[in-house]
Amino acid sequence: MQSFLTIIKPGPLSTLQDAGRVGVRHLGISQGGPTDLQAWAWSNWLLGNNWGSPALEITLGGLTLVAEQACHLALCGAEIQAHVNGQPLANNQAFTLAAGDELRLGMAKCSVRAYLAVAGGFIAKPVLGSVACVMRDQLGGHLGNGTKLAAGDKLIFSAPKQVRPALPRRLPKHALPDYAVEPTLDLIPGAQFRFFDDVSLLQAVTQSWRLDPRSDRMGIRLQGPALHCSIETLISESLTLGAVQVPPNGQPIILLNDRQTIGGYPRLGTLTPLACARLAQCQPGQTIRLGICTASQAQAQYREFRAALERQP
Repeated sequence: MQSFLTIIKPGPLSTLQDAGRVGVRHLGISQGGPTDLQAWAWSNWLLGNNWGSPALEITLGGLTLVAEQACHLALCGAEIQAHVNGQPLANNQAFTLAAGDELRLGMAKCSVRAYLAVAGGFIAKPVLGSVACVMRDQLGGHLGNGTKLAAGDKLIFSAPKQVRPALPRRLPKHALPDYAVEPTLDLIPGAQFRFFDDVSLLQAVTQSWRLDPRSDRMGIRLQGPALHCSIETLISESLTLGAVQVPPNGQPIILLNDRQTIGGYPRLGTLTPLACARLAQCQPGQTIRLGICTASQAQAQYREFRAALERQP
């Protein structure tokens, strides 16, 4: 039997995201999916959901909803002032709502995005194999047309008879990030890395970069020393998640989930998936640093992350 959550206030930007849309970049379509892969995955882990189960990505907070039927939910990610029927609710844990209960989320503190999962995952019609909402492509999401949540919308789920593991459940300590510290994000050098001059390469990895307010799910602009590349023209090529493009003004742009599929600016390299997840929680004006990482190290980090999701406390 289908159950519903009714949206009272959607907040500035709340969208439905599964693991993302794969195998469609040749069509010029973005992958979508959660910008903070880790918080999204842990929210599903708290409820025993399978990898890829759709959850809500709530940017900046401000969401209020009412449970039409009893349900089990989990909240991870941004430090957000959550309340159930006016009573404070701790973050990074699974919890239960009874029919008629109201969940209200305040505004994010020290970070940007929170993730709300439901036991069994939210239900929506897949578009090109995914329910991931990409607003610029008008694809996916709870209605299938790439729209964000609006007041009065109903989120559909099918509550399982039993949630495994048993609730309540909290994140393990190793999975709790410290969003208040300046992060160092792992960068895998790219094919054009060697064409940047020595001063630029030194500045790229020794100085802090400030996040430009003109940032979104498509990409994060950085403000800092101007980087110089000897390549003046470049044939457009495929862009991966985390690609660090450097336009003529020398200010890097880190591309995220809703990026365009090709680009013609030289690339300093590519952030690892886990570095992209950490970047997604950085607020405009916050500073970050870049650190060099090998592809083998990035693969090992990702395998350890996925293995941690399989381990039980």
